[in-house]
Amino acid sequence: MSTVSSLSPPPRLARAADEFALTTVLLFLAVTVVRWLRDPDSALYVGDLDAALAVIGILSGAILTGLIFSPPGRRSGGHLNPAVTISLWLMGAFPGRNVVPYALAQLAGSAAGTGLGRLVWGPAASLPSVDYAAIVPAPTWQPTSVFVAEAGSMTIIIVAVGFTMTHARHARLVPYVIGLSVALVIAVLGPRSGGSINPARQFGPAALAGQSTDLWIYLVAPVLGAVLGAWLHHLLSRRRPLTRDVREVAPGHAATAEPPADRPRRTRHTTALHPGERHPDLQGRHHPSTTAGPQADGGGTGAEAETRADQRLRDSS
Repeated sequence: MSTVSSLSPPPRLARAADEFALTTVLLFLAVTVVRWLRDPDSALYVGDLDAALAVIGILSGAILTGLIFSPPGRRSGGHLNPAVTISLWLMGAFPGRNVVPYALAQLAGSAAGTGLGRLVWGPAASLPSVDYAAIVPAPTWQPTSVFVAEAGSMTIIIVAVGFTMTHARHARLVPYVIGLSVALVIAVLGPRSGGSINPARQFGPAALAGQSTDLWIYLVAPVLGAVLGAWLHHLLSRRRPLTRDVREVAPGHAATAEPPADRPRRTRHTTALHPGERHPDLQGRHHPSTTAGPQADGGGTGAEAETRADQRLRDSS
């Protein structure tokens, strides 16, 4: 083993570090966007709250999609949300042993990104209209209504993501589905429940802003919604076997659909949000179904194996 490889962090920790970096950037940009749009002294100030949240939603969705497609996002899967990580694990699309490191990294990144925003923008980040980009529900909304809205919207997002993953032709659209969903939730629910749907989105800002009253709602509701969404995904897809391409976005499982006759029986495991990229935690692992039958000797259909056998017979004679 080389000195460099012996000093390298375990892959699990390296990808958790990617999640930390991604969430740090996400929260710093969130504070930055809110600072420029809601600071009355800013040249980009938007006085109308509904209009400001619509712009914030569009920018947040675009930023999130870009982070998912970034190199760190491709390495880690680009979750940036403990609720997303948990739902992908429950749907069998993410290794269970990585859930806790990812969630802790995301929450730590939330605090770091918010703190970085405070460091860069100074007192402007703590203005009452900015308040570190902390989520605040409308005064007329009761905690129960906020909880239902946050959990329900997360449930819908997870069902949409699961539906997209279940249809092989659309699997590569998952990052766009997530970005668009986040943009819509912020624009529609932002003036009402706050539109957080991400424990990491609220954790850091609430900590620096000293908001603790409704913090538990924004930490628990998205996770509960994600669990419900994963359950609904299993319920709705029970009668529809996952195709090989879908298993490519679900590391830890082998393909259940038969491959075409001219293709070897092969299953690749990938990060949940990046189909086509093998998941590093599962390198070298194969499901028994991928090695059974005539393909076990190196690939090919039964007809190809028979042709090779005939060729060997002719060579021996």
